[in-house]
Amino acid sequence: MPEKLYIGMAGFGTVGRGVYTVLKRNAEIIERRSGHALEIKTIVCRDIKKAHDFANEANIVNDLNAIIDDPEISIAVEVMGGIKPAKSFILNAIRNGKDVVTANKALLATHGDEIFREAQKHNRRVYFEASVAGGIPIIKALREGLAANQIFEITGILNGTCNYILSSMHQSPVSFEDALKEAQKLGYAEADPTFDIEGLDTGHKLTILSALAFGTPYQFDSSRVCGITSVSSTDVKYAQKFGFVIKLLAIARKNKDNISFSVSPTLVPENTFLAHVNAAMNAVEIKSDALGTSFYYGAGAGGEPTASAVLADLVDLARGNQVSMPLSEANSVALMPIDAVNDKNYIRLHAPLINEKAGLVEQIFKQFDIRIDKEMSEENNLVFITHECSENRFSSALDRIRRSFGETIAIHVMKIKK
Repeated sequence: MPEKLYIGMAGFGTVGRGVYTVLKRNAEIIERRSGHALEIKTIVCRDIKKAHDFANEANIVNDLNAIIDDPEISIAVEVMGGIKPAKSFILNAIRNGKDVVTANKALLATHGDEIFREAQKHNRRVYFEASVAGGIPIIKALREGLAANQIFEITGILNGTCNYILSSMHQSPVSFEDALKEAQKLGYAEADPTFDIEGLDTGHKLTILSALAFGTPYQFDSSRVCGITSVSSTDVKYAQKFGFVIKLLAIARKNKDNISFSVSPTLVPENTFLAHVNAAMNAVEIKSDALGTSFYYGAGAGGEPTASAVLADLVDLARGNQVSMPLSEANSVALMPIDAVNDKNYIRLHAPLINEKAGLVEQIFKQFDIRIDKEMSEENNLVFITHECSENRFSSALDRIRRSFGETIAIHVMKIKK
């Protein structure tokens, strides 16, 4: 009989239950493909009774040391989320000779370097496929499938909550607030959706992808993140008139030794693949030298899709697959200053009688050498699509417009995908 590998799992929420369910259901397939029988020996969670009703064959406790100190357990799975106590649990598991599988994007985006260096020091492995894009094998693609490629650009729709809300706003003239309520009703959004709709979840995921692709530090920068709360049904209407769809895009782009990094609502041409990623689905577009442009699409959240990624990591560990720790290369790349990035822009100016002031706005753009590509004027709205220009010049032009029109004007701005 094949050797049995014992697993300790910290956390038994949606993902933890998904891991347990899929492992039980597909035990024979997983054993055949990995060469080992995998058994979750110990589960650590808060609600022991509820977990025991679901997984009565496991040892269910509320003490993380039950996993850390058990010499029979060779793999620690962390699906708790958050920073504390997940960070100390993972570090102590590594120090006690255990390999680790984690789905914790927030932890890796902020403390990944420390965790991977500790794993390297103790000759342990840390796998984290489930930390980005749910069940889509994007981590494996970057670490293995594209290992011989130079990566130029990563563009992703990485948050199902935001994508569901924006998709709903495009399919019917519904407000952001109503689309959010519907997402919460259907279970796509949390009761407190701040982490998702403010772009923080997406930013953590892009930090991980950028570190893998470009060697940037696992150092999340919230100043480069903008969520979707400012997107209105009016902006959706004008985006559609111009031939675009609004998506929350995560973009990391390499230019020589500089990396531009941003998360923001972005106008995507409606005839492109990313424009048709709807509902709660995720997608990633990667541009590289040897392969060219490749696309990865699938369910980006949910118990069983994310469990699929966790179990893929467990199979890799059971097979004895060796991958180098994805340490950052802080001295080789630098984040480009935000005001130095060049982009095309969408801008909507809303104010009483603003339509009569189109000439003044055009004059201000001309003063800052910003060329207008398309323009629309109706219902106290002036809407422009600009040609590509630096963020510095564009911000200066917006400041001049604000000073010229005062408090009566509302300005709505989004990037346009190149």
